[in-house]
Amino acid sequence: MKYATINYFILGILLISFMSSCSDEYLDQPALGALGDDVLANPDGVNKLLIGAYAALDGQGESGTDALGGGSGWEAAPENWIYGTVAGGEASKGSFAGDQPAIDPIVNFYSSPSNGFFNTKWKATYEGIKRTNNVLKLLPNVEELTDSERQDIAGQARFLRGHFYFELKKMFNMVPWIDETTEDPNQPNDQDIWPMIEADFQFAYDNLPPTQSEFARANKWAAAAYLGKTYLYQQKYQEANTIFKEVISSGVNPAGTKYALLDKFADNFDAAKENNAETVFDIQMVANSGTGTISNSNSGNMLNFPYNSPFRCCGFYQPTQNLVNSFKTDPSSGLPFLDNYNQNPVKSDMGITSSQSFEPYTGSLDPRLDWTVGRRGVPYHDWGHHPGQTWVRDQSYGGPYAPKKTIYRQATQDLYADQSSWAPGTAINVHIIRYADVILMCAETEAQLGNLTEAMNLVNQIRTRAMNPDGFLKSYINESAPMDGFTNTPAANYTIEPYTAAQFGSQEDALKAIYFERKLELAMEGHRFFDLVRWGIAEQELNAYFDYQGSITQDVKDGSFSAPKNNYYPIPQRQIDLSVKDGEPMLKQNPGYN
Repeated sequence: MKYATINYFILGILLISFMSSCSDEYLDQPALGALGDDVLANPDGVNKLLIGAYAALDGQGESGTDALGGGSGWEAAPENWIYGTVAGGEASKGSFAGDQPAIDPIVNFYSSPSNGFFNTKWKATYEGIKRTNNVLKLLPNVEELTDSERQDIAGQARFLRGHFYFELKKMFNMVPWIDETTEDPNQPNDQDIWPMIEADFQFAYDNLPPTQSEFARANKWAAAAYLGKTYLYQQKYQEANTIFKEVISSGVNPAGTKYALLDKFADNFDAAKENNAETVFDIQMVANSGTGTISNSNSGNMLNFPYNSPFRCCGFYQPTQNLVNSFKTDPSSGLPFLDNYNQNPVKSDMGITSSQSFEPYTGSLDPRLDWTVGRRGVPYHDWGHHPGQTWVRDQSYGGPYAPKKTIYRQATQDLYADQSSWAPGTAINVHIIRYADVILMCAETEAQLGNLTEAMNLVNQIRTRAMNPDGFLKSYINESAPMDGFTNTPAANYTIEPYTAAQFGSQEDALKAIYFERKLELAMEGHRFFDLVRWGIAEQELNAYFDYQGSITQDVKDGSFSAPKNNYYPIPQRQIDLSVKDGEPMLKQNPGYN
């Protein structure tokens, strides 16, 4: 599947190189030297424009170190590791205090609208919208398309546009809506765009085929899942529940395979095993694609490897002690500690050098911890035991842990790692929606509708998969021969069991369990901050996190969250300044940031 994706992105890059302006602004700039409709108004031309829209999903420029429209690539990373995971308390920025200092005020919630990271994310996302609108503008002029081909192209373009606007909505809330009919792109941000996002995903659901010739393309069921997610964010629980159940009962991936949870949780984060039954919609990544850059290789994550390690750079994105403690389980029940998980924390090597002896935590743990977090004395995939402090840039600042879901394997690095830059890229896809996410969103709607047994059964599908002994992390016993050094002995005391009716006796208890299961299953995947906001518990959870984690690491000792202001990020000041019309800005700042 990966090989088809290579051509997919290269075609997009080649076309974009003809079409794009060098301007650093968004939407309202003419495309210098652009190809005209006389060249593009044919099936091949409109498909190349569509490929260009897909290529914008990763937010990256051609170098891999720059974002579309300017800024650094990590500022517009599509998995939102800064805006969703670090700001959600699952990870520290990492590295040290003086490295990428603009991240610190974002994740401690005292950033101003002038922070350039917000402007980079805004521009990269609107660049994707511009490309989808170009497809939809051109499509009526293209002859030689069958009705089904025309519907498919329009459905894909509107799916992508729905995705880009969903990103903007959950980050900034009030954003201007620009579509293929908009003549003046300088529009106000004075209307709620949820109805338009719904309409795009509904159109895609109604018009896309259930299967596609290329796995990377959106299909009917990806649109259905995203439509359900759009309903969920608006608390339209019945509408969301209806369509999630349809996805669960009938949904297939673009290759026509019925959706299912993989037997092994970790296979979702192995480039050699992607595009599978759990894939609903991924942003496709490829390594060594012939561009001479890491632009197609998940370069938004290029900073997020252990420091002073085989990966070279750069020590960012370190999971927090708060997250690690969440994976503790009660040895008698195999269930998580939903309320007091920070009591009796998981032992770490904080302040212990790599030359000093250290014995990892011996208490009961959910095995997903060690597929999510790199910790000392536990196998770091097939690279050997994580050595601790020697792989950490500044423990006092970011803590002792390392990310793991985005790390390539040693055995397959020639295929799935890209060393074309000063920091590596990888072919590990970005999961926008995977099937486990759909199951948990459906469970949430069941609980909200009072169907507690159904909600529990859905959550237990996720926990039962995590219990699979074949998916447990094996012990690493021979550091001189990493590929031959594993036994079948689990690397930690893994204990996990399904929920029983006793824990789902009320709606409040059921939702608490579901929210926590999302934290465990989807940790470090960019969801957490946005989940906390839509649940209405961001202030409570994040301030408790700051109190706890701030006593351990310096990175969040000044953190403070205030709702409703911090529920959304500020509209970039640069965009407000550019929107002035007749002496007044068309864009209005979000409340509390003026």
